[in-house]
Amino acid sequence: MTTVWLNGEFTTPGEARVSAFDAGLQHAVGLFETLGGKGDEVLHLLQHLDRLSESARQLGLSEKMRTDALAEAILLSVKRAGIERSRIRVTVTGGDLNLLQGGTTHDPTVLIVVQPATEYPNELFERGVSVTVADGRRNPLDPFEAHKTLDYWSRLSALQVAAGRGASEALWFSVSNHLVGGCVSNAIIVKDDVVSTPVARGEESEGGLPSPVLPGIVREEVLGWAAGEGRAVRREMLGIEDLLTADEVLLTNSSWGILPVTSLERETIGDGSPGPVATALRTWWLEA
Repeated sequence: MTTVWLNGEFTTPGEARVSAFDAGLQHAVGLFETLGGKGDEVLHLLQHLDRLSESARQLGLSEKMRTDALAEAILLSVKRAGIERSRIRVTVTGGDLNLLQGGTTHDPTVLIVVQPATEYPNELFERGVSVTVADGRRNPLDPFEAHKTLDYWSRLSALQVAAGRGASEALWFSVSNHLVGGCVSNAIIVKDDVVSTPVARGEESEGGLPSPVLPGIVREEVLGWAAGEGRAVRREMLGIEDLLTADEVLLTNSSWGILPVTSLERETIGDGSPGPVATALRTWWLEA
């Protein structure tokens, strides 16, 4: 059953309430993580909480988040839900924070929701998906870009446009026309057995521009898998030509794992079907 944990107490979806003055509602001040669960286990729990804590510190939401207590609450929520395959959404907002007064002493709102995982048709993985290019551009000088903040309106809007064109995801580029990733995913390119991905936050070269790319949890797992298979792995600036000439393009996130892309707008990727890397990764992901 769907389980809701709000500020230290279990409640029901119909009874869960936050303040009308919550900074998450009023100003989109907050962060979130989406995790996958199987039975009582949570996939990559510590990695997600470390990323959440680091974002909270960098963006001034919280200097020291109690990730141990939050991990315990997540595991209790998952166990209480009793769902074989679950989707876990963790949201932390600024609480009743008056930003105009510059207040920094406040109690955050912490919300955990556990519900059945989204079931993706096998056809998506067996045939691959089409993606579009988002109309907007990401700004590497915006310090909020590479974090999972509550400001997702532009991404959801781009997803709606993509769906209207029969596509499953929209790819974003930066103002310098370098690949950032999907609305809800990281992007990985395979070319001549080399696995490449855009430079993410924390991976920038010294003196270079900051990256607007989220350091994805599944992205990092895939890069580790590729290195373990003896493939060359590169974190680099990628453009549209890199996508169009790729042998394979993959999208990663914690919900679907690894999703192969077989067309970009009207252009075919590779031979138009999921390649050997996507197939091997899908098998590895399901086993893991």
